[in-house]
Amino acid sequence: MSLNMDIDRTPAMSRSLALLLNTPVVIAAIIISGIGGTFQFGICLSVMTSPSMFIKEFVNRTCVQRYNVSLEEWQVSLIWSFTMSIFSIGGLLGSLAAGALSTAFGRKKCMWFNNFVAISGALLMLLSKTAKSFEMIMVGRFLYGINTGLNTILHMTYVVECTPKRLRGMVGVTACTFISIGKLCAQLLGMSELLGTDERWQWLLGFNGLPALLQLLTLPLLPESPHYLLLHKDDSQGCEKALRQLWGHKDHSVEMEEMLEQHAKEVRSHTVMELIRNQTLRWQLLTIIVTFTVMQLCGANAVFFYSHEVFRGAGLREDQSRYVALGTSLCEVSTSFVCFMILNSIGRKVLIYGGYMCMSATLGLLTVTLYLQHQVQWLSYCSVVLVYLFICFFSCGPAALTPPLPGEIFNQSFQSAAYTIAGIVHWLGMFLLGMLFPIIVEHFGSFCFLIFLFFCLAGGLFVKFHVPETKHCSMLEITAEFQKMHCKRETSQKRQSTVQKAW
Repeated sequence: MSLNMDIDRTPAMSRSLALLLNTPVVIAAIIISGIGGTFQFGICLSVMTSPSMFIKEFVNRTCVQRYNVSLEEWQVSLIWSFTMSIFSIGGLLGSLAAGALSTAFGRKKCMWFNNFVAISGALLMLLSKTAKSFEMIMVGRFLYGINTGLNTILHMTYVVECTPKRLRGMVGVTACTFISIGKLCAQLLGMSELLGTDERWQWLLGFNGLPALLQLLTLPLLPESPHYLLLHKDDSQGCEKALRQLWGHKDHSVEMEEMLEQHAKEVRSHTVMELIRNQTLRWQLLTIIVTFTVMQLCGANAVFFYSHEVFRGAGLREDQSRYVALGTSLCEVSTSFVCFMILNSIGRKVLIYGGYMCMSATLGLLTVTLYLQHQVQWLSYCSVVLVYLFICFFSCGPAALTPPLPGEIFNQSFQSAAYTIAGIVHWLGMFLLGMLFPIIVEHFGSFCFLIFLFFCLAGGLFVKFHVPETKHCSMLEITAEFQKMHCKRETSQKRQSTVQKAW
């Protein structure tokens, strides 16, 4: 039976890959939008780790030169924490503005102009050391946050809308892939042999300007989103031209009819408040809130933080652990590619649910091995293996498939509002985790993983019982599946309540 399943799945995956390879403009759209989108986010997540010591010394040295005052350690830590957290504040503001701006001006135009925000931030970073101003680093991080908050949503919206329905799930995974590549790139550039030195750290912080410049030059070669042209501009000819440019000179009448049907039902883009008040979409909204919250609170950042401690506990020297730590990013990149290949065979729901369940088991085992590794030496090597396994499960499931969810389970008129809510939850979760995580680690140590284990279990069970499979389904079909799934449950609960009242 399993052999027959494999035979059925392989042609499906081959057809999807063949369809993607036959649409080179879609591939170009994925790469160009990703370079200025989630790739920038990945860089910003990792780029501050390597030069942190040099930047803290720069902050203290600047205060001595300006005010003849040497800062205490807690004061430097406070400035550093604010410099790190202001990125999340900028990201939140950018995500709040993304929906309105993309609806008013279009996905492509917003992405193009947003590159100037990143380039401005990069210039501030590059000039901060010469100007002897650590405040310029703060402002640069804030601008990076705005750029990332905008482009993360714009990137996902544009790619999903430019992709044939059959490929949307596979293409959505590329957002996670670009984040992983951005992290890996920042870690590589942060090595002491490259830009991770006291003389060159400002060039490392200003690296975001290069992908922004690259997207600025290449994005005009791509068409605007066909969905945007038809739904918001009522430009059927422009939509058809964009489809031909993206998907080839074929008959796209079926796709046009689907969009026209949707266009006839939804005449405008709805606001966030309208989405919140819409009772028919409450389970889709709850799905976005739960999945994006759990993705931040599942323990991924905790595992990355502890990875250096785990590697040192396994007997690796500091210079060795830096190179082994690169393996975490390599795991992310390789696993996201694996997810891209197997997505259409296994399905989104199974990968997200299974990912969270495997992550829960891994966190439980990691807590045990970290607690006992001082008594049993060989357990430290088990901890290293568990760190890599956790990252693989996270990258292949929740990290890869959660970001494109708003574009898959909401129709066109609600997508901007859904992405805005997802962005708010994402950035608030990141900000709160950044503020609370040091306190959690200080009080609970390695037992902090038990807290994250709870969130992984809760997220996995929610997806298992409340989210339908979206593989090869249109947005109308997915909406119908949500209603079918929860109408049955609500009807059953009402009947049970009626019986209890009767007794």
